[in-house]
Amino acid sequence: MNERSQPQLTPGPGPNPDPAKSWLALAQACAPAGHWDELRGAVTPAAAAENPMSMAAAPALSAAWQRFIEPLNTSSTASAAELDSRMAQLQRQVRDNGITYNVYAAADQPQRPWSLDLFPLVLSPADWHQIEAGVMQRMQLLECIMADAYGPQQLLLRGQLPAALVQGHPAYLPAMQGVAPVGGRYLSLAAFDLARGPDGCWWLLSQRTQAPSGLGYLLENRQIISRQFPQAFEALAVQRLAGTYRSLIDGLKARSPAGAAAHIALLTPGPYNETYFEHAYLARYLGLSLVQGNDLTVREQKLYLKTLQGLQPVHGLLKRVDDDWLDPLELRADSTLGVPGLLQAVRSGNLLVANTPGSGFLESNALLGFMPALARELLGQELQLPAIPSWWCGEAAALQDVLPRIPQCVIKPTYPYHTDRQSFEPVLGHTLSRPAQNEWAERILRDPDAHTLQSWLPLSHQPIWQTGVGGASSIQSRPVVLRVFAVVNAQGGWQVLPGGLARLGTPEGMASMQRGGSSADVWVQAPSKPASTAPQFPRRLAAHDEELTAAPDLVLAEGAFSFSASAGRIPAASDASAERQRLVTSRAAENLFWMGRYTERTENTLRMVRLSLEILGSENQNLPSLLNFITHMATRHGLVRAGVPSATQAHRVFERALIAGLWDSELATSVGFNLRSVRLAAASVRERLSPEHWRLLEQAESRFFQGANAPDLAKPAADSLPNSVAVQRLLADTSQMLAALTGAQTDRMSRDDGWRLLSMGRHIERLEFLSNALSQAVQLELVAEQAGFDAVLDLFDSTISFHAQHQQSRTPQALMDLLVTDPDNPRSLGWVAHTLRSRLRRMGHLADGASLPLAERLPALIGLSPEALWPLRTTPSVAASAWPSQASQASQASHCLPLQTTLEQCQSAAREVSDQLCSLFFTHSGEARYSVGA
Repeated sequence: MNERSQPQLTPGPGPNPDPAKSWLALAQACAPAGHWDELRGAVTPAAAAENPMSMAAAPALSAAWQRFIEPLNTSSTASAAELDSRMAQLQRQVRDNGITYNVYAAADQPQRPWSLDLFPLVLSPADWHQIEAGVMQRMQLLECIMADAYGPQQLLLRGQLPAALVQGHPAYLPAMQGVAPVGGRYLSLAAFDLARGPDGCWWLLSQRTQAPSGLGYLLENRQIISRQFPQAFEALAVQRLAGTYRSLIDGLKARSPAGAAAHIALLTPGPYNETYFEHAYLARYLGLSLVQGNDLTVREQKLYLKTLQGLQPVHGLLKRVDDDWLDPLELRADSTLGVPGLLQAVRSGNLLVANTPGSGFLESNALLGFMPALARELLGQELQLPAIPSWWCGEAAALQDVLPRIPQCVIKPTYPYHTDRQSFEPVLGHTLSRPAQNEWAERILRDPDAHTLQSWLPLSHQPIWQTGVGGASSIQSRPVVLRVFAVVNAQGGWQVLPGGLARLGTPEGMASMQRGGSSADVWVQAPSKPASTAPQFPRRLAAHDEELTAAPDLVLAEGAFSFSASAGRIPAASDASAERQRLVTSRAAENLFWMGRYTERTENTLRMVRLSLEILGSENQNLPSLLNFITHMATRHGLVRAGVPSATQAHRVFERALIAGLWDSELATSVGFNLRSVRLAAASVRERLSPEHWRLLEQAESRFFQGANAPDLAKPAADSLPNSVAVQRLLADTSQMLAALTGAQTDRMSRDDGWRLLSMGRHIERLEFLSNALSQAVQLELVAEQAGFDAVLDLFDSTISFHAQHQQSRTPQALMDLLVTDPDNPRSLGWVAHTLRSRLRRMGHLADGASLPLAERLPALIGLSPEALWPLRTTPSVAASAWPSQASQASQASHCLPLQTTLEQCQSAAREVSDQLCSLFFTHSGEARYSVGA
């Protein structure tokens, strides 16, 4: 951006200009007239809305924003270029942390990065006092309504609450009628959406009790934004968040049947859910088991988790699945997200679910209109946090009163989507034409119960930083809705999280995250306290002392806060809980196993393609043995489509087919398919992976597929040659990323049973691939030629090791020593079989020791001598001066070598071990005594 395109800072007297004027000079738009402006802390007058740059018409900065900019050097830091730089850092951090929000993303579509703005929503102590007191009161009121609806139902009998909004609501569950809540509370967690009106007060828009989202995203928002403005974070005395998360877990455990030693799990719909990142993030941060419905089973009215260690009891569920999907036996029969018998476990008092199934009717917009009277009846109090005036059209009096007000109201559905009742998107009455308003009035009269009208509230506007695209960057404004959370604590009361998730709309109004909306951090200022004499910490750490002290397993990596993959949880109050062995679900075990196999398979096929392209472009491109070898290997491993001429018949046709197959989405054995499969398997166990590990996966996949569309890799015409040099460069880059990925899997993951399965998946794949490759190389007499000898070493990634150990002694026995019997070469078949045997023995404590016999079926190669595999009399030394005679002897003896029998044993053992592991731990199709989860 050049200097002319940037808004100029307003000069002030002396060397330092007025910070407020300098800051406001960046503002190209303020809140619309009649809306509260969060930047200025006042309603925007009409004159300021027409001319945002008019200092006389627009109010000055609010006190909070004055303090926000005070630590900044307004001569440089507040400039557009500096804020652009901070925004770029923010977006890079979002990408690096893998924060996503998707709309049930397809497997072949890129995930959508989380949208976060640079500026926080700042709440004064007075604002927070109103919000906190009002939310806690409403939480108490919702608990009372829930208790009556599933208890005596006196509110229905006295007509204080319409039966159509309770028993007639699709989210009301008759199966839970009369069931006492486990732990004495129906509600453990709720979210409240608030908006500030032109009067400066906060109003309730809606409430969420089934599976409210946002607790994970707001924590990520806090960590990222506080890093961007650490001095402002400290100057504004922002309240900390971590204590509330601890209270939530302590409250769930205290109310669960097992008390402080309870096993709590987070139930997620799975990796294709739009907020799955948050589910994995929260599970890691809170120390919960992240589970899907098929990970769980109900036995004797108790819930169990299927793990490699057997069935493990689950005492509490923090659910992120809507109620009607929880139990296919009693609710939606087509649900694959829930657990058969789950409701019975809840009814029996053996399982705490947060929240108790059946709370969805509390989310109805129509209920808000009855809350003031219910508060007086149930609490004897007036509501401290007002709600938007709401009219349920199912009441005749309300219907007649509200129909003339359609132009001043928002038309909302009474009942949620995906039900048998009529539902629709909210409609702004003032945006409708007169005929459209009449049409909606007729629609409401036809089905009044399904419609609720709410007064339209001019939403307050939050400043955002708009990065210039072809123009100047500037401060803009967007409508904002604040979501705050109330959680239960260990004493059975409620606690409001001192922060929240600010959802930002578009210039046209509020919009969901899927439709262009964004988010902002929420800073709640603590009440003023006397000056403290506590020692001062460095500014960078002071902004994050919450996370460093309350969550010690937050680690500083690459200059950014991230979670340790092996820990990443709030320490539990109980030592027994803190020392509990990490459970590995059968589903997670299977995904880890295949993650290992696909990683190794990708490396093997990538190396095979690189070797083939090198041969086809080298001086050895006419050697029949080499061409036959690469043709056989490429065909066997599906790197070219069936019917493609062999390399001996048509070099360039085969080369084009090999390159085209790299990104072939329909070819289930292509390099691209295998690489994508690694990421998909990893997505299901994302809570076990560090942010760096996940970032490597995403980058490797995205760069590989982006390379397919690079200009120098454009698909060639049928009669032209592909740019194999560019392809080789891309494959080399991908190979480097896979090497880093291997390091992450080897040294950055906890070595529990899940990791052992990942490791075994890799070694099974390696043993089968390399033993087959060596077998084919021997059968095709590759080792009798120097070029073939080198090609085998290259495919085994052992060229450097061979030269270091054997120099130029190119004998078959030297090759057998390095590639088959060497105990120190990780690419040696003996080393692979030995390591695999060791992993199987370490798994002997599972499934009644069924893995121990498998370990003995792997051939013991390390103790063999090379001469026992390839006798000396078979072939003399492979030297350049004796190629013809050696080739003749190799041709006669290659098919009867003891080596071939050994290689066949390796291949069959690899396949047998794979099948048996799947039968024991994943499909549970073996003997009944080995079933650990079915």
